[in-house]
Amino acid sequence: MPGQFRDRLLRTLRALQPVLDQPGVLVIGSEVPNLLEQDAASTLVVSEDVDIGVPVASHANVKAALASVRDFEPSRDEPSVWVPRSQDLIEINFVGMNPEGDIEQPAFVLEDDTLPLLVFGYLSFLRHGRTLEVDGVRIPLPRPAGLMLEKLVTERTGEKGDRDLLVVLGLLLTAGAEDLDELATAASRLSKELRQAVLSNLTVLSLMSPHADMPDPTLHRRRVAEILSRLEEPSNGGAPR
Repeated sequence: MPGQFRDRLLRTLRALQPVLDQPGVLVIGSEVPNLLEQDAASTLVVSEDVDIGVPVASHANVKAALASVRDFEPSRDEPSVWVPRSQDLIEINFVGMNPEGDIEQPAFVLEDDTLPLLVFGYLSFLRHGRTLEVDGVRIPLPRPAGLMLEKLVTERTGEKGDRDLLVVLGLLLTAGAEDLDELATAASRLSKELRQAVLSNLTVLSLMSPHADMPDPTLHRRRVAEILSRLEEPSNGGAPR
């Protein structure tokens, strides 16, 4: 199953290469932990879509690049979602981000007949980290710390909220020491309300039950607790225990 999913994921990203080559475009969301595994093994998260972050400044470039993408078409119900013409590919969800914007700005719609985008303020946490090359596909990824923060401050509930927290777990499992240092530093600079959201969501993650096709939180409670304890330290902007 993981090998089959990896193949579908890479075929999808290969088909999107013209888009991925545009300035500032990033693969974001649940696929990032998969791609950060050794050889992009894609064993951590099984997802039915791929999120592509499109900077507002690159919107026109992405639209032009989409003209050469033949394996997908816009969904009739939601034109920011592009559905595959083949079952061998995965659905694409385009979302807008404004790296120069205020992280706490309200979400807004970038209206467009071809590619409308919902632009989320918290996606301003994301910065380009590295571009992987896997089986000839160039894949731009965000820095893990920024993606973790985006997941941890965004208010979500239900199954979607649970899956997003388990994506954070996947990122923690693939993160290096420098990523965790960056997370702690960035969290210390947040407002009191956002910092509390980070701590609250990490607490929820530390208590979660397993979900199908996601990292098992019961196996990694100690790691989550260590991160939570570190972010709660006063020197990192947290509150004393």
